[in-house]
Formats: sequence, C-alpha cells, structure tokens
Amino acid sequence: MSTTLDGARPTPAVGGPSVPLARVAPGSTSARAHRLALGALLILASLLSPVSTVSGARPDVPTVAGAAPAATNTAATTTVTTNSGSPQLTIGSKRFTESYILAEVARRAASAAGEATVRHEQGLGNTGIVFAALASGAIDVYVEYTGTLAREILRLPDPDDAAALAAGLAAGLKARGLSMSRPLGFNNTYALAMKATVADKLGIARLSDLAARPALRLGLTQEFIGRADGWAGLRRHYALPFGTPRGVDHGIKFTALASNQLDVIDVYSTDAAIERYGLRVLEDDRAYFPRYDAVLLYRADLPARLPRTFAALRALEGRFDDASMRALNARAEVGGESFAQAASAFTIGAGATGQAPVIAAAAAAQRSLYSAVFDADFARLTMEHMVLVFVSLALSIVAGVPLGVWCANSAAARRWVLPAVGLIQTVPSLALLAFLITFYSRIGLVPALTALFLYGLLPIVRNTCAGLEAIPQALRDSGRALGLPRGARLLRIELPLALGSILAGVQTSAVINVGTATIAAFIGAGGYGERIATGLALNDTTVLLAGALPAAALALLVQLGFGTLERWALPAPLRGVRQ
Repeated sequence: MSTTLDGARPTPAVGGPSVPLARVAPGSTSARAHRLALGALLILASLLSPVSTVSGARPDVPTVAGAAPAATNTAATTTVTTNSGSPQLTIGSKRFTESYILAEVARRAASAAGEATVRHEQGLGNTGIVFAALASGAIDVYVEYTGTLAREILRLPDPDDAAALAAGLAAGLKARGLSMSRPLGFNNTYALAMKATVADKLGIARLSDLAARPALRLGLTQEFIGRADGWAGLRRHYALPFGTPRGVDHGIKFTALASNQLDVIDVYSTDAAIERYGLRVLEDDRAYFPRYDAVLLYRADLPARLPRTFAALRALEGRFDDASMRALNARAEVGGESFAQAASAFTIGAGATGQAPVIAAAAAAQRSLYSAVFDADFARLTMEHMVLVFVSLALSIVAGVPLGVWCANSAAARRWVLPAVGLIQTVPSLALLAFLITFYSRIGLVPALTALFLYGLLPIVRNTCAGLEAIPQALRDSGRALGLPRGARLLRIELPLALGSILAGVQTSAVINVGTATIAAFIGAGGYGERIATGLALNDTTVLLAGALPAAALALLVQLGFGTLERWALPAPLRGVRQ
C-alpha cells in the first residue's frame, strides 16, 4: 500500500474503508491555520513520543500542571506584604447581609489607621469555610458570634454563667492560635418567625406553640439545619413534630414566606426583613438559644503584627446596638445600597448615624438593570472571571489531551482514567472548594483554579480518546507503511484527524467553566459570582441578574468563538467529519 502525506488518498487494503486525508496546500492560509491550531497539541504529544508501540504499554501519568504547593504557616508572626511592600490585612465575611456590612465597617476602620493595605474577601461561605480560612491564615479577621463559637465551632458544654463562657471561649481559641475582641454591642440571636397575620390566626406566639401545629411548612437555611446549635437541638428541646425541613437560602426565604410557600422560617434578630415583611418572632420560652454577641475573631499574632490597625479595630467594641445594626441592614436590604455604602453610615466615634436617618435613606429607589450590570466593578469582575475560565481551561487541556491519548492507546488506562475524571463531576462544587481550602491552606485563586481544572477534564479526555479511536485502521496502517515512528504518526496523522473532536471537547469544557466559575466568588476568587452571591444575600433580583447575565453572555461568546476557531483551523474535508 503506497501513501503520501500531502493531500493524497491512501490506497486501503482490500475491503477496507476509504477516508481522505486533509488535502491542504503546504503554503496555503488553511495549512498555516491548521498548524497553528495544532501547535499546543504538538508540544503535548511530544511528551508521549517515548511511549512504546507495544499494545498496552503504560506511559507516565501526567501531573497536574500549575498546581501550586500548599502554603505552610510556619511562623505565627510572619507579616503578609503586598507587591508594594506594605503589610496586608485580609478581612473575611460570611454570605449574609450583616456579615458583609460589618466587614466593610472593619475595612474602613483598619484602612483609616494607615498601617496596612486592607482587603475584604466577600461572602466566603458558611461558618465552616470562613473559620477554616482564618485558622489557615488565609484571612486575618472576621466577625463571628459567641453562640456560634461556643456551640458550633468549639462545641463547649453549656456554661454556668457569662464568665465561664468567656473563659471557655478564650481557652479554646488560644489552642488554635486565635483570639477574639470584646462584644461589638449587639446580640444577633437565632429565632423562628412567621407572618404576624398567620401567627395571630393560629394563636402562635411561642416556640412551644409549634408542637400543636404539625401541618406547618418549615423552611430553614441549610446552615441552621446542620448546625449543632440549630434545628436538630431545637427540635429535641421543644419536642417538635416535624421532620427535616426544606432547605432554603437566607436571601430568598422571606419572599417564600411572603408568598405563602412557607409558614415558618429561621431569622436573625437583627434582620431588617422582620419589620419589612411584618413577621412575628416567636418567643424562645424554654431558653434554647444562647446569646450571639458579635465579636471580632482574629489571629493571635495580629496585635503584635499590626498594632495601630488592631487598635482601630478594637475601637468598634461596644459601638453597636440591636436597633442600629438592624437599621444598617435595612440600608442594604430595603434601600438597595451597596454594602460599602451602608457601612459608610457608621461613625466609629458615635455608632451608627441614628435610626431615623438610616430608615429614611433605606427608602431610596432601586438601580436600573443596565446601571447594575455596567457598574464600576464590571471591568474588574470580567477580567477575574476570564482569568478563572481560561487559565483553568489551559490547565485542563495540558493534562486532558495527553490523558485522552493514553486512554485511546491503553485499555487499562480507559478502565480507570475515564471513570476517575467522570467521578470528579459528581463532587459538589462547594464541598470540593472546602476541601481545597484545607489542602492549600488558603482561599482565593489557587483553590478555585484547581476546582475548575478538575471539572474541565472530562469533556477533553473523553473527546480526545473518542476522536483517536474513531480513526480508521487503514489510515493508521498507512503511517506504519511509511515507516513513521509512533510520535510522528500521532502528530502528523492521528491528532490532525481527531482535532475536530478535541476542539468540541475543549469548547464544552470552556462553556461549563464559565458557569461553574461563579462559585469561585464564595472563596474570594472574584468574578461575576460576587454579584450573584450579593444578590442572593439581599434577595435583590437586579444585582443577581447583573452577575448572571454577563456570565451567560460570556458563555455565548465562548461558544461562538470556538465555532469560529473550528471553521478557521480545520481543513474543509474535516469540518463535517466530527468523530
């Protein structure tokens, strides 16, 4: 059988299939485009050229490119500095309005000290994720609540008095290299609430009254359902006749209650929505919930590392009360202000600006969708989102294409590589991010890129393997007849013929990554997910759409871009033959 490589049709064995090789003139634009598209694949495939041609030979498994080693917190007094050389303070927040606002208040106070560059990592997630970030040194301080510390984090036995509680908290935190401030001045305890009209109709005023109403529909936040001081303990304490309630996000539970989809929800005592929606907070008549005094939880080295900044943060102690905190929350939840704008109403010397002015400002008109989408942070969020998508995509290509080639040439590899990358897709994204935060001992870009890289592997590995396996045996034999070595056959014949399938896998991975990258905002990696998380926290559809619509538009642009790349890079005979 005689075969030429520059556009000739191979002469197949008798009865064999006849599939044309791409007819491309050596100096044509299409040829140059084809070679350009294959450039990255040439480098990747060269890694596999030493592989034996014996069937079933096992090449070395490629390592994950770009994975940074975990940072080790070897010295508690190490000062983190920025590129400009100034020390850096990182403040974290949980994913609800009050936490965002208090973190912004702390950021303003710390920045005013002029000692460090201060950064706010917004909405990192629930208590477990934010506390893990603090313990690992990824953040320096965040606002926590004494009841959460005692029952959920340190799992302390019920104390006899406030002094015993304070001593237990101090000892438990010291053992973890942490400390806490004195209370900020308000108690944001958990409670259950109903629409006041419904509560009056059913004669419910206390938590113990719920036991006589087993038909009520409960909707509780996922964190409250799973907490040690949450639903399970409350149900036992009051002998409530309910199973596990429906889990709902903090930001949407109020509208679900208002629209009569739920009857009972969990609330914070400083929620602005209590008055807005006319809710009745049920009396904790058997004293189940402890006090939840807000405190600054910080790394123990902070006072020595940044003394002026720490003094500025301590000036927040005792400066709030329940009414002023509820008023600040209302500025964001009712008035549509940003968290930074709401925090600006707080004056360190005199607490909040006063309930009457705050509530008056909360009646401000909502922004238009256009202004919300193209707000001042649009360029930054777009750049962050594109970095997340395309850097992780590049890493997935670097690892995925060689793995796909290996699977196509090794039945043993197919048996474990394809199931393994498929299994990764079944891991919930927040669970994977929580694990990666612990693994890297940091939040932000590195764990987010690692998660997106892992999620992007399956389409690329599978399509590369399928594309190579679909190449007719006659074309493989033609390369052997010419005496080409294994690497040359892979580069000159097999990868060009499988390029359409490979590009389809890369395209699928890229589009999936655009959507999945929004989750990265929950660990401080930025992107459009910041707006989505903010919109959920505020139950603000405008802000939520301001993040979702650009992400959807980027996904469409990626889809169109890869379609254009395929038409430009693939020779005409291969465009309609996708494996």
